[in-house]
Amino acid sequence: MMRRRALIALVGTVAVTGSALTVSAARAEPPPRPAAAAVGPCVPGSPYGNPLPSANVTAARVPGRFNFLEGPVWIAGQGRLLVSDMQPATGSEGVQPSIIRTLTPPDQFAVLVASGGSNGLALSADGTRVLAATHDQRSVSSYDLAGGTRSTVAQTFQGRKFNSPNDLTVRGDGTIYFTDPNFQRGNRPDEMAGVTGVFRVSGGNVSLVDNGVAQPNGVVLSPDGTTLYVGGNSAGKIYKYQVFPDGTTGPRTEFASVSGADGATIDCAGNLYWASHSDGRVYVFAPDGRALGTVSAGRNTTNVAFGGADGRTLFVTSGTWGNFGVYQVRLNVPGWPY
Repeated sequence: MMRRRALIALVGTVAVTGSALTVSAARAEPPPRPAAAAVGPCVPGSPYGNPLPSANVTAARVPGRFNFLEGPVWIAGQGRLLVSDMQPATGSEGVQPSIIRTLTPPDQFAVLVASGGSNGLALSADGTRVLAATHDQRSVSSYDLAGGTRSTVAQTFQGRKFNSPNDLTVRGDGTIYFTDPNFQRGNRPDEMAGVTGVFRVSGGNVSLVDNGVAQPNGVVLSPDGTTLYVGGNSAGKIYKYQVFPDGTTGPRTEFASVSGADGATIDCAGNLYWASHSDGRVYVFAPDGRALGTVSAGRNTTNVAFGGADGRTLFVTSGTWGNFGVYQVRLNVPGWPY
């Protein structure tokens, strides 16, 4: 797939001016990106039709009642879905505990990590670990899928603790992009000087992608890794950035509008699925921004992920506090296996 070259690329060099984080830009003329290899159910270049059976699709609830579900991710090697089940805030700092649960279809739930402290989840590039946006430690963490052992991937930026990492996505080379709103910061000090940002982790180094999105939430990459999408929860917008081969990004542009933009996923054709917490729907957009339809799954939809044996099942987390569930629906196009 050909892409336009950009004269100005955001390279993630950051300076602190007063109390604000600022990003400097540098000129770059990146080399062409090689074609992506087939990953999971996706075969680059395959023709795909309309992903939705109808313009307005309704997902069915899987039996099971939970507190507040987020961050679904399908683990193909194990044939199960992982979700974060967030609990009421505790202690003087007002931090929300979180359980990482598993769903083995059709309806077998179990606990993988009893104290995960997580929100968004993603599968590592090598498929051996689950990466987690962990608000309990204000970090990005990694959990071994075999035993649940935790390690830290990103703890601070320029010596400052993050607000409360919320969602994340992983490129094929292991580069991680994550959002850092302040939703789960609780009563802990603001060390980011009022900034809610989008960050990149590569080779153990943390770089700032964008500090201009108010309460960034969902984040997802295009299947070929050349476009990054970020949901601006406060503005009700979806933004996109060109991604260069070295992982740096171009300037932010507006892609679409979604009220209460929350978590997101993408299918093999590059169609975006964005959860709206405000109205309990998942909005589906073609890569060119055309609205294709919606998937309904009850109130307060938080996140979405593709899974199932052939990658064509869309899982949705939705509900009301204390009565959240996992919903599912079969679609026409398989999903990119984040």
